[in-house]
Amino acid sequence: MQADVRQVADDTFLVHGHHTNWVILKDGDAVTLVDTGYPGDRQGLLDSLAQVGSSPEAVAAVLITHAHNDHIGSAEYLRSTHGTPVHLHPAEVPHARRDFLQQANIGDVVRNIWRPGVVPWTVHVLRVGGLRHNPVTAPEPFPGQGPLDLPGRPVPVHTPGHTDGHCVYHLPDAGIVISGDALVSGHATSRVKGPQLLLDFFHHERGQALASLETIGALDGDTLLPGHGPVHRGSVRAAAELARERAS
Repeated sequence: MQADVRQVADDTFLVHGHHTNWVILKDGDAVTLVDTGYPGDRQGLLDSLAQVGSSPEAVAAVLITHAHNDHIGSAEYLRSTHGTPVHLHPAEVPHARRDFLQQANIGDVVRNIWRPGVVPWTVHVLRVGGLRHNPVTAPEPFPGQGPLDLPGRPVPVHTPGHTDGHCVYHLPDAGIVISGDALVSGHATSRVKGPQLLLDFFHHERGQALASLETIGALDGDTLLPGHGPVHRGSVRAAAELARERAS
């Protein structure tokens, strides 16, 4: 696949893969990579680094919003091949190791097969390795609190619900929130465009996912970089409020 790389701010790039996104934060040649797409996005991920003038060797760290296969697809590859540290919220570390799995299962999909888009989405997931056993063997919790000493200076913010350890990443100086699956702007299983929650069966704890929208809305920003869907320009607070309204 050809990765669709969009520059959204200085040294900040949103990349669209196979129905999922990742973010590249640059500082010179070095980059922070937030999420890595599906296993089947590997070549697109490598191409996206080249397109912004970087390389796998220059990735200072991989930050993961949450440990679903469409976000950790190449995390173990980068860790094992290039020694890249992979950081997550402490609650998400065992999930990335696959000590347990908080992810929609076959039964969830079957019960929702009647929904528009679910059948083609399921076929796509199978093709790009979405059900592959793909653990990160040595994930690490964040090395400290507050802004991380990495390109982009991202600030992890715990937003549980989609998974127990889901995090968004705030770039306060740029007014950007990298929202993972806690707040998206589109999905193959949704006919709604703009800020929204994913369908209920995708969330481990829907109530917590709703509560985390308040946390996201409290972050100062006017640009949302979601795990699914296009960049959303406008008040992050308003985006979170709209998603809550739509979910109710």
